[in-house]
Amino acid sequence: MDHHDDHHPHDHSLAADLAAMLNLSSDRRQTLRWLLAGASALPILGCGGGSDSDTSTGTTTTTPATGTTTTPVTTTTPTGSCSVIPEETGGPYPADGTNSNASGVVNVLTQSGVVRSDIRSSFNGATGTAAGVPLTIKLQIVNVGGSCATLEGFAVYLWHCDRDGNYSLYSSGVTTQNYLRGVQVSDSSGNVSFTSIYPGCYSGRVPHVHFEVYRTLTAATSASNRLKTSQFAFPDAASNAVYATAGYSASVRNMAQISLATDNVFSDGATLQTVTITGNVTDGYVATLTVGVAA
Repeated sequence: MDHHDDHHPHDHSLAADLAAMLNLSSDRRQTLRWLLAGASALPILGCGGGSDSDTSTGTTTTTPATGTTTTPVTTTTPTGSCSVIPEETGGPYPADGTNSNASGVVNVLTQSGVVRSDIRSSFNGATGTAAGVPLTIKLQIVNVGGSCATLEGFAVYLWHCDRDGNYSLYSSGVTTQNYLRGVQVSDSSGNVSFTSIYPGCYSGRVPHVHFEVYRTLTAATSASNRLKTSQFAFPDAASNAVYATAGYSASVRNMAQISLATDNVFSDGATLQTVTITGNVTDGYVATLTVGVAA
């Protein structure tokens, strides 16, 4: 693909993604599910797979001048109405110990420094910072089985690609980087916050962020302890505003060729997985989402 720096080619080919996924040590059903979902979306396979059905609905409002978009999502209410966020594949680039990169099994969850709010720079001896439009990600973890009570002390591991569509530790040119990956623990209100950059759009996937939820920080060192694996997406208006800025030019073309309706993860419904987003390209954006889990 031609959406990456000539000096840092990024292989998001079908063969590369299948090879990466076949290194997964998770159970065969998850791998098979990913393969089947990917096959249904050929030839635009990215790093995703199928998701659970979501029949909820939502509306979007947009301020064209700033690209500021607000999309209602499920939130904690006094009546305790919320839904479990759909389970999704972690994709080929999780770096959570479930698969390998060119150097072998890679697991940032056991590395010193991974528990951090600002994930823009690499850590644990690696140097490098991901450039891009500032993005603050705020997730609230709630217990669907407990009247949507907020969950304190739960750990969230979050990762996404950079503005060129590259994943640290896996993509050519950034295999020595581990930026745009980090862990946070929910506070007494169930909230976690990450300071990051708006992810680019690479061929075959809408812009998205991966995350895993764990019951405790101690549990968040082994992927086998995952309570939930999912992904979230962004409203088109915000993405298009970001992609009109310097450094994101390749994303304009890729974004024009994909939509939530054709994305192989979100095509079955993304209301529970589309963030509410405010801000603009000058000041940066704030994305929020309520994450319902069966705790």
